[in-house]
Amino acid sequence: MKNLYLVWLAWPEKCFRADAEALRLLESLVPAGSDVESVSTESEFLARLPEATHAIVWNFRSEWFARAGSLRLLATPAAGRELVPTKGPDGVKIHFGGFHGAIIAESVAAFVLAWARGFFRPEVRVPVDDWGRRWPRVAMGDKCRRVAGTRAVIAGYGRIGKAIGAKLEALGVSVKGFGRSSAAELPSAAREADWFVMALPGDTGTDGFLGESLIAELPRRAVVVNIGRGNAVDEAALLKALEDGRIAGAYLDVFRGEPGPLGGEPGPILSRTSGLPWNLVTTPHSSAFSGDYLEMCFRELGDEGLL
Repeated sequence: MKNLYLVWLAWPEKCFRADAEALRLLESLVPAGSDVESVSTESEFLARLPEATHAIVWNFRSEWFARAGSLRLLATPAAGRELVPTKGPDGVKIHFGGFHGAIIAESVAAFVLAWARGFFRPEVRVPVDDWGRRWPRVAMGDKCRRVAGTRAVIAGYGRIGKAIGAKLEALGVSVKGFGRSSAAELPSAAREADWFVMALPGDTGTDGFLGESLIAELPRRAVVVNIGRGNAVDEAALLKALEDGRIAGAYLDVFRGEPGPLGGEPGPILSRTSGLPWNLVTTPHSSAFSGDYLEMCFRELGDEGLL
């Protein structure tokens, strides 16, 4: 039987959509004589699903397996388990993307460097056209430090966490990573952290992982980084710690109640109507954005022998 690679990767963000270049790469990776077909709607996908041997999607409902009698692989670029079943019928392999670490590690390293060099400091927010009267150089004189020699603690030491650790070690940061088996040792390690990085999934009992008690273990110089899932942070406790100066800062790429498919009721940060503290740096769940995102996904499928 000829293989049919059915691609349904319609998504608002451009880097997450299968364009012609990405599809050409996929065609070059599949066995000769195979068909690669890209669809843009759910109805088109369901119409072709009975013939598909391989499906590459952002989301898939469990009841759709009943239509997929020829399916051998269900793959998603996503690392998170929220939108695709983790188990399927016998004979169907489920694959979640594992390539994100290389991208996310650069996002974390970029933040760490920018924070250490004072790029986010309020002292430098004096408008440039006012520097003649308020030259911020003196105010910044004791606000910058080197990254080399600092310490990072990483909670969630899977593929993404280890990629972050390797990138930080290349900058001279000392790294300690903690997974499920070593979680009991994490609070004591947190007491020495300059960077407390979370790369935790959202589906394994991580809700409120960083709350008042764990924040209390962090030194005042510590900066929290969350690039996993927003449920892992008690946002009210984090905001209070930032506003009180209990910790130095935070970088959040993920939040409670984000707009879009992860949905839910907005948490204290996204629902806040007044200004957030200056020492909270945010990005809109974009730490894995890259122009070659889907090319990386397709190459991973090829490298792991799944095509």
